[in-house]
Amino acid sequence: MQTFIQDLRFGCRMLRRSPGFSILALLCLTLGIGTNAAVLSWIEGILIRPYPLVPHQDQMFALIGTTRGVPEHNGLSYPDFIDLERNSTLFESFIIDRITGTTLSVGDRAERASVGIVSANYFDALGVKPILGRGFRPEEGTGRNAHPVTVIAYRTWKDRYNFDPTIIGRSQVLNGVQHTIIGVAPERFHGTFVGYSFSFWVPTSMQETFDTTGYKLEDRGARWIEGYATLKPGVSRQQAQAELNSISQRFEKDFPDTDRGHENQLVPLWKTPFNGAGNMTPTLAVTMAVVFLVLLIACANVSNLLLARSLLRRHEMAMRLALGAGRGRLVRQLVTEGLLLSLIAAVGGIAVAYWCRNALVLAFPPPLPGTVIDYPGQIDWRVLAASAGICMASTLLFALVPAIRSSDVDLSNALKAEAGGVLGGSSRSRLRSLLVLVQVSLSFILLAGTGLLLQSLIKMRNASPGFNTNVVSSVVDLFSAGYKLDRAKIFHTQLLDRVRTLPGVESAALTRVIPFSYNVFSSAPIEIDGYQPPPNEQPTVEYVEVTEDYFTTLGIPIVSGREFMRTDNENMPPVAIINETMAAKYWPGKNPVGQRLKSKDRWLQIVGITKNSNYRSKTETPVPFFYVPLRQNFRVQNSLLIRTPETPGAMMKAIAREV
Repeated sequence: MQTFIQDLRFGCRMLRRSPGFSILALLCLTLGIGTNAAVLSWIEGILIRPYPLVPHQDQMFALIGTTRGVPEHNGLSYPDFIDLERNSTLFESFIIDRITGTTLSVGDRAERASVGIVSANYFDALGVKPILGRGFRPEEGTGRNAHPVTVIAYRTWKDRYNFDPTIIGRSQVLNGVQHTIIGVAPERFHGTFVGYSFSFWVPTSMQETFDTTGYKLEDRGARWIEGYATLKPGVSRQQAQAELNSISQRFEKDFPDTDRGHENQLVPLWKTPFNGAGNMTPTLAVTMAVVFLVLLIACANVSNLLLARSLLRRHEMAMRLALGAGRGRLVRQLVTEGLLLSLIAAVGGIAVAYWCRNALVLAFPPPLPGTVIDYPGQIDWRVLAASAGICMASTLLFALVPAIRSSDVDLSNALKAEAGGVLGGSSRSRLRSLLVLVQVSLSFILLAGTGLLLQSLIKMRNASPGFNTNVVSSVVDLFSAGYKLDRAKIFHTQLLDRVRTLPGVESAALTRVIPFSYNVFSSAPIEIDGYQPPPNEQPTVEYVEVTEDYFTTLGIPIVSGREFMRTDNENMPPVAIINETMAAKYWPGKNPVGQRLKSKDRWLQIVGITKNSNYRSKTETPVPFFYVPLRQNFRVQNSLLIRTPETPGAMMKAIAREV
């Protein structure tokens, strides 16, 4: 140990003697180690342990619903959640959440914010204790709109209430309903929807106040909630899944209308399909490969610097050998100097990782007003341990070979003339040439890989989602304003008619859900006239309510049949338009126009087929999907889509005047 400390002291003196070399080597290594530590912190904070302050995340899983014969997943219904809690024995807890938007009343102004509709046991089950006040009580999760209480996020407490210590018990109007603030969440807790930071949490009893889908909590077939399950200590995922399968089979027998073919599956948090974790996995994997190449190039650079520096130290090495130092002693000294470089660079690298921990937010701007993107890097002991491992591996990569070659001294020649080859001239030349070749090769691979990555990202960015994204969207929040259905119908009809007459408006339409937003599409079990599904399978398909001109506004081609018309209202027979994937799956080799499908106890006549388009992201695989006329299925809360050459700002001002 004493020898090691002496080597460190000597290494420090040598680094101080060569400040140019030291700075250049440290910059290379800091870049290599820092970028790797930053990506590791993202992997830790997004995929492995995405919920700060929540213990035992290795026993926590996402809970998704699947239907036999249907590749797409869905969520849970509230009755699913209640019955799973009652019937399971291997689970510590189940929780549910649902992200949605809310209108926050601030004086005479209204602002958008994100809210989580969660089960009453949410904070207790996660082990997250509010820093002020309390979480929800069991009784606050029951009853219809019976418990208008809210827990606010730390960021909300800071930005909106200026750290007011007397905030507990005060009121805040959310979606037109006065809520009592009962707690403030800890600073590092942002919710369980990876990628988004909640501003408020409300119990499931307040679902009707916030959710615009029209679903009811008691509707067993409405699987619109995200669920999570935590296993008891010592229980494996396989054991827990076996119990879930058994419970699902019982549900299938007890509730055949809604649960035929339905199963619940445990999914690791890093594969969670209904938030940002699953979507980020490919991006982080490619980024990790790129920064690893950066580390290799940095190590090759420093190796070359060390070899060049050994030329200046060849007489020193010869003298130390002549005085009795063994070759192993010299190698240890040189490797220790390399380790010292790595340790200093590792400290700088951790600082780089800490500085970059929130950098992913810059690449993913908020998709809607009121949403806060949150992709935090998590720097904990695991990231520090991995960084230490990278530090040690880097030392071996860049310091060991130069150290061995530097100690390989032709002692007699070295002492005769200082210019003699300490490393053996040809040997030194070959090694340096090899390192240069490695550098060039790795740089070429990095450039090629980065080029392919950029090309892929550009291609993804420019990839057509199947509709025109250059449209102006606007939401007039009638739901929060307390509008009833009849009044909302009149308002939206008049607004749509007025907007269509504005200068520069080419077309306009209403939709309940804007593609790529966090709002969920409706889904329902369906029956196909003339189609017999396999035994124990229940086809379930998502759909959305839209007005006429929706497909024209978004540029989605109708490949057969017609688009919706204004006359497709509640006084006319129910109709639907399906996409190509649905047509191919349920009517292979046939034209479905004129055929029927049954959804929610109503037979719908198919009047058109559209090209496939994406609904959640540009990378999703086409799935069966259908559209129904909004005028036959009106909702209080809808979004306005406008196709126009005007700028969004100018168009929004014109819309505001009409409102």
